[in-house]
This record gives sequence, C-alpha cells and structure tokens, in this order.
Amino acid sequence: MNKKGTLILVIFLTSVLLIFTDCSRRVTKLDKSREMIFYPAPPDTARIQFLTGITNSTQISGNQTSFAKFLFGETPAKEIVKPYGIAVHGSKIYICDTGLGLIIIIDLEKNSFDYFIPKGLGQLMLPLNCALDNEGNLYVADGNRKQVVIFDELGNYIDAIGAPDKFKPTDVYVWNSKIWVANSKENKVFVYNKNTREMLYSFPDAEVGDASFLYTPTNIFVTDEAIYVSDIGDSKIKKYTHEGELISSIGSYGKNIGQFVRPKGIALDHKSNLYVVDAGFENVQLFDKDGNLLMFFGGSYEGPGDMWLPAKVTIDYDNLKYFQKYVDPKFKLEYLIFVVNQYGPDKIGVYGFVKPKTN
Repeated sequence: MNKKGTLILVIFLTSVLLIFTDCSRRVTKLDKSREMIFYPAPPDTARIQFLTGITNSTQISGNQTSFAKFLFGETPAKEIVKPYGIAVHGSKIYICDTGLGLIIIIDLEKNSFDYFIPKGLGQLMLPLNCALDNEGNLYVADGNRKQVVIFDELGNYIDAIGAPDKFKPTDVYVWNSKIWVANSKENKVFVYNKNTREMLYSFPDAEVGDASFLYTPTNIFVTDEAIYVSDIGDSKIKKYTHEGELISSIGSYGKNIGQFVRPKGIALDHKSNLYVVDAGFENVQLFDKDGNLLMFFGGSYEGPGDMWLPAKVTIDYDNLKYFQKYVDPKFKLEYLIFVVNQYGPDKIGVYGFVKPKTN
C-alpha cells in the first residue's frame, strides 16, 4: 500500500473510532432497572426516592465499545474503593477516596470519571473531605498529612494550610472570604482568610463540660446566619454564630430516632432543613430549621436505598436533568441528595427529594 492509501486508511479508522467513542461517551449507564424505593414507605406521602447508585466508571462513561477493545484491548473500569467525603461544583462531583488516597472527579456533562492524583507538594495521603469555592479552587482536608491542601481549577497545587503538630482537619468549608476547618486535634473550628490563608480565629473558647465545647468535631456546614458542627464526641449537631457563640444544639446520645450514635456529615437545603448522617444508625435524619425531626431514610444495608457505614451527605440543585429518568412519573424532583457509603454496592447513593405532581 502506498503512502496515500495508508493515510486514507488511518483517517478512516480514526473517524470510525471517534464515532464509536462519542456514542459511548454520550450514553450514561447508571442502572435504571431497580424497583422504585420511597421514604417514608406507603401509605405515607413519599418525600425522598432512592434513584440510583454509583460505584465505578462504567456507570458514568459507559462500557468500552467492541471496536475500541479490538484496537486497544479491554480497559478495566475505575472503581470507587472507600469514599468518605463528597462535594458538587457545577456538573462535577468530587469524591474523597481514602482507600485510593486520591480525589475522584465525575463530570456528569462529559460523562467522564477520572482519578485526580496530585504529586509533589500537592500529594495527598488521606483525603477525608473537600470543598470548592466560586472560582473552582479545590480544598482537601487530609487527615494524615494534617493539612488542608489547595488546588486551582486545573488541578495545580496552590498552597497548604495548618501546622501538623496542632492540626488534624476532618472537614473544610469555604464561605465568602473565609475558609472554615474542623480541627479534631484542637477540638475547635479554625477560620482562615481565603485570600491570604492567614488564620483569623478559632472557636469555641470553652472548657470540657461547657455546652459549647467541641469534643470531636467531624463535619461543618456554613450559611449566612450560622455554622453547624457535627460533634461525634458529644453526639450532637451544634449551631454557632460566625463569631463562635453557641446558638443551640440538636440531638443527644441514644438509640431513638432524633438521637445520634455517630453523627458525621451534615448539609442544609434551601429551606434550612438539616440532613445528618449517622454512621451508627446507618441512616440520614432530617430536621426542620427549629431542630424538630421530620423523617429519616436509609438503614443498615439489606438492599438498594439502604446504607453501609455512611460518612457524608451533600445536596445539589444543579444536576437534576441527569437523574430525572429515575424519578417516578407521578412525582416532581426538587433536588438531589448524595450520600457516601464507605462499603457496599452503592458507594454513592443518589436520592431525590420529591413531591407528588398535582393535576
């Protein structure tokens, strides 16, 4: 075959490969065959529906085409091994995988599933939780490195905050011009200037036995009005002003609904309803803005919708279209609830807050 013939063949094969690759990329393979599961169970009015679970790359990017396998051989799926934290920014889901020691980035718009493995100064050891600011910068609370490591939107290392001898960050949250960090080593929340990354103050200034004291802060959530802290050592969610004054607390240690055994991840929706992950109950409890229990969902794993050592919950209003196909036609999807399970077949459980459609 002459050079011209060879060139034409290469162009043809490349074109065919691109066509097959594009088709594969546009087809999301999340499982749609499961029966519909609602909380609370009938005959009560459903509020939350379990939609699907995410565990590996084939559920996002689709299976490899036969043609691609022929040319390049079979590419193994990328797995979520032992996730802990999760954050959503735009169409991207960021998952802290403590088993792999890296960040998994799922782009729902591009149907991509990638491992983010920073090297050099940005190397991660035990990424527990993460957050993103409005510019797309990524903040990772690393429990073994004992720092919050910061990357720009392209994944380039920017900086790290926290002195390891006084620091064990378990969660990080970026709100306006500040970085909020749950520091379990010092039993406090540390607050930093976002631009200079200088420490501004910490709270609470309290002694053991005081109502405002944090025994083991694990997770935080910040709003315009307050900061919520999950205190696993006191089995409570504590609500503070931005200056660190205790406003109120929710829950207590116990095995009844409305109490906690191991409260971890927390999130608030737009109505200030509070979602609390309990790794002991293996469920998520939902409270109104006054701290009254509304409902719970999940439970020790027996099947889809249940949880297996859950650690984090986050709420998303921006990506409903990617999960709409799983919603019962009789209901309207209002927002998504992502729950991280450290074990089990559904490492990321995807739930929807729904309400019945009216005629």
